[in-house]
Amino acid sequence: MERTRILIVGGGFAGVECARGLERGLRPEEAEISLVTPASYELYLPLLPQVAAGVLTPQSVAPPLRRLVHRTSIVPGMVIGIDPHDRMCVVRLISGETVNQPYDRLILTPGSVTRSFDIPGLNEQARGMKTLAEAAYVRDHVIAQLDLAAASTNEQERAERLQFVVVGGGYAGTETVACLQRLTNSAAKRYPRLDPDLIKWHLLDIAPKLMPELGEKLGRRAQQILRERGTDVSLGVSVAKATERRITLTDNRVLPSRTLIWTAGVAASPLISTLDAETIKGRLAVNADFTVPGHPGVYALGDAAAVPDLTKVGGAVCPPTAQHAGRQGKHMARNLIAALRGQPMAPYRHKDLGLVVDLGGTNAVARPLGYEFSGFPAQVITRGYHLMALPTFTAKVRTVANWNLNALMGDDFLRTGFLSRRPATLQDMEATDAYLTQERARELTP
Repeated sequence: MERTRILIVGGGFAGVECARGLERGLRPEEAEISLVTPASYELYLPLLPQVAAGVLTPQSVAPPLRRLVHRTSIVPGMVIGIDPHDRMCVVRLISGETVNQPYDRLILTPGSVTRSFDIPGLNEQARGMKTLAEAAYVRDHVIAQLDLAAASTNEQERAERLQFVVVGGGYAGTETVACLQRLTNSAAKRYPRLDPDLIKWHLLDIAPKLMPELGEKLGRRAQQILRERGTDVSLGVSVAKATERRITLTDNRVLPSRTLIWTAGVAASPLISTLDAETIKGRLAVNADFTVPGHPGVYALGDAAAVPDLTKVGGAVCPPTAQHAGRQGKHMARNLIAALRGQPMAPYRHKDLGLVVDLGGTNAVARPLGYEFSGFPAQVITRGYHLMALPTFTAKVRTVANWNLNALMGDDFLRTGFLSRRPATLQDMEATDAYLTQERARELTP
């Protein structure tokens, strides 16, 4: 019997959980499983702000794929084009070479990228918080601003280097500003020439409330914690224009700043737009069993897919969260195994278990199963949730050790010099310009 060639695109929560489920459920002679991803690890994205702040090491949140999958062939690259007619994907390897990867069943889990807007200067000045490289760059950049401000005798330059702007009042932005502000406040004690009162963090969001999914009470509590630490939280406002030394806001304020961290939501991977298929707000429209209408043998899930949320009414789709992506990956594996054996596939249905937001130190807000917590109890729940969600025992041990070490010894404020001579644009870091049209993909496949 000829083995079915299963190609999984993307090594995030959905893709890796799907590969693991297929390995457990299919015999080696039934299927050949391949996973295309440019990274050699599965990134646990919710803890990325703590990597940027130096609380956790990168290894804690990036368990290697070869600890997670065993029979799956890992293709180190990214799918930049799809030819569904000939069932072929165009893959650009990390070496820069382009190869064709055939498939019988295609599972699309390319995830998401940082959502950007047509704002003058945004693409050149903004830095994201979506990848391990971006977190490393942001950490280096923030510490570099402290170093340069301490060495400068120009008051205007100091003011620019010591003001930091984060855009996005969701979980990523809120946790980023909370973690990095703790970093700079702690670091200021090591700089005798810096006045800690000059260090200023700003959190902006165009929405009227901070993290509205948490509910009114917890959103207000998170905002209160940030403001008590000195963060300027501005709601109903965003960036109108950005230059290297100035950030102009939509309310006409001008902030002297050389740091703009952009976390204002996510958009589906640009790969989705290369496929001739219906989309919903940029995400691939799929059925509740992850099948893509009009494309036999193609499935999509995770952040890049608009999976119907059957626990709600009114045509709702599942939010692009790690919780849904991981569970969808496991469900996709069960569905594909059933399909290969001639059995019916089941629709995905999962009730959201709640939300947790780590604000650093002993502060957090959490809403598990509808119950609301803040302060230390919420921090216990939050960190307990992350430990359960981390996919390997090694990652769990490293994370606990890092938390304890940071609590006891603090941080060393180390700069690695990563990309110190080159601006890390969103386009470069997240490779949003790498994709081919479907016509071009057909030209490159035999």
